[in-house]
Amino acid sequence: MQKIVPNIWCNGNAEEAAEFYASVLPEASGRVLSRYPTEGLLDFQKEMAGLPLTAEVLIDGFQLILINAGPEFSPNPSISFMLNFDPSRDPDAAGALDRVWAGLADGGEVLMELGEYPFSPRYGWVADRFGVTWQLILTDPAGEPRPFVLPSLMFCGPVQNRAKAAIDKYTSLFDDSAIGTLVDYATATGTADAGAVMFSDFTLVGEWFTATDSAGPHDFTFGNGVSLQVNCADQAEIDRYWAALSAVPEAEQCGWCADEFGVSWQIVPGGMDDLMVTPEAYAAVMGMKKIVIDALPG
Repeated sequence: MQKIVPNIWCNGNAEEAAEFYASVLPEASGRVLSRYPTEGLLDFQKEMAGLPLTAEVLIDGFQLILINAGPEFSPNPSISFMLNFDPSRDPDAAGALDRVWAGLADGGEVLMELGEYPFSPRYGWVADRFGVTWQLILTDPAGEPRPFVLPSLMFCGPVQNRAKAAIDKYTSLFDDSAIGTLVDYATATGTADAGAVMFSDFTLVGEWFTATDSAGPHDFTFGNGVSLQVNCADQAEIDRYWAALSAVPEAEQCGWCADEFGVSWQIVPGGMDDLMVTPEAYAAVMGMKKIVIDALPG
């Protein structure tokens, strides 16, 4: 089981989004993972009775969860997904990149034009029709290999220039973690201070992520539109991650919390979807802040 799973908040269209990603992304599949109970829902959720609650997208073995909910939250570019097209793995990597770009850009919005940049001969940043942002990059085949999908955190707004502090915190908290590449801004550049993170990649429990401090001003920051679900083995693990990551008391609800940087986390037992199949279990989770496994109906 993937330990840290990005979750994307969808406005009632998670199943449609899963089908879209399965059709556009290479080595991808999508399916409904769980459904809302048919009874016992809160008033604002009653119209969702029996509808999909979560959908799963697998991209070259990497798991994304789509949360089927309402318009309360939406993804933004503070957390995007880097797709690493590596010519050493695929001789037609450039062609594959262009095909995926065309699919994601259809009905979406280009944030950085697809083209040549100092760090890559082919790169582009796009928000798809569901508001999820993707960075497509053709990598140097002689470089150190990286997986196809890397969740990417951009520190901006109220947490501008805090990428390095976050990387240090996360890699000290999670086992099997290390910093890979770390490139600083040599001089102050736009909103980025000298010494801030121009680019970094790192592993948490063996899973790759990237992080950067933005060089430009933005009117968004981290939130519930994209959260990071941590699948925990037992209550002790839930307690440890919750104590380290929950820094905003008003954000605590049904296993969700926000850390000091505003990144949204879900600290949950492994197999959470299997625990939510009955109205009683669903209601119990909705009434909790930190998940207490022993308090869940058997």
